[in-house]
Amino acid sequence: MLLADKVVVVTGGGRGIGAALADQAAKAGARAVVVADIDLAVARATAQRVGLRGTVVEAVRADVGSPADLDELARRTREMFGSVDVFFSNAGIAAGAGIDATTRQWARTWSINVMSHVHAARIVLPSMLERDSGAFVITASAAGLLNIPGDAPYAVTKGAAVALAEWLALTHGGRGVQISVLCPLGVRTDMLVDALNAGHETARAVVASGPVLEADEVARCAIEGVAEGRFLIMPQAQTATAYAEKAADPEGWLARHRRATAVPAS
Repeated sequence: MLLADKVVVVTGGGRGIGAALADQAAKAGARAVVVADIDLAVARATAQRVGLRGTVVEAVRADVGSPADLDELARRTREMFGSVDVFFSNAGIAAGAGIDATTRQWARTWSINVMSHVHAARIVLPSMLERDSGAFVITASAAGLLNIPGDAPYAVTKGAAVALAEWLALTHGGRGVQISVLCPLGVRTDMLVDALNAGHETARAVVASGPVLEADEVARCAIEGVAEGRFLIMPQAQTATAYAEKAADPEGWLARHRRATAVPAS
């Protein structure tokens, strides 16, 4: 689906990949862009910057962990612009802990990285299916395809996000609605930089896995992937190679990576 003359909503749109998606959507000719973020001040700053391209841009505060907030986001978008044509379900968080993450950390990560996409799909897909037109894009991660050491809640929930996108594509694909899942490796965002500065194992593994892209590069790949009707959008070629290797020999792939990440005996 081309974004020209479409109404585009981006969650987690104030920073990082989300802000870049909003900017690239405007550059692609979107009729309107709604920047949704839990931090309204950041959303407004991004909306003001993106609006310089000449596209109508609105900022809306939304906690994607709240179904009520997502429902209000869709309602306000339809009230302002008549429809939601493209929905980038982009917001996500990391936990920075292993299996010993607290129950609260697991629940919050699940709420943002999985259930926010479920709630958004429930809210925006019915009208898209009625019109036989629209696009719903989930931002997951290469970790959703390949897993990653260190952050168990992040790896598990990103895997679930990919599975959800697959289910949506299997169930609704071919009915005029494009379902895509964006799976980048390293992206130069505050999340990655802060994790690197803190010495997190997950961040080190991400940087070692392939080139770290700028958010704008990832957003351009996402816009191109949606325009080409692709389900699986992998901005780094290394992801596709590793994913194919894993599928061809899962036992060997796991053994190689288990050895590579094993902690030496003291």
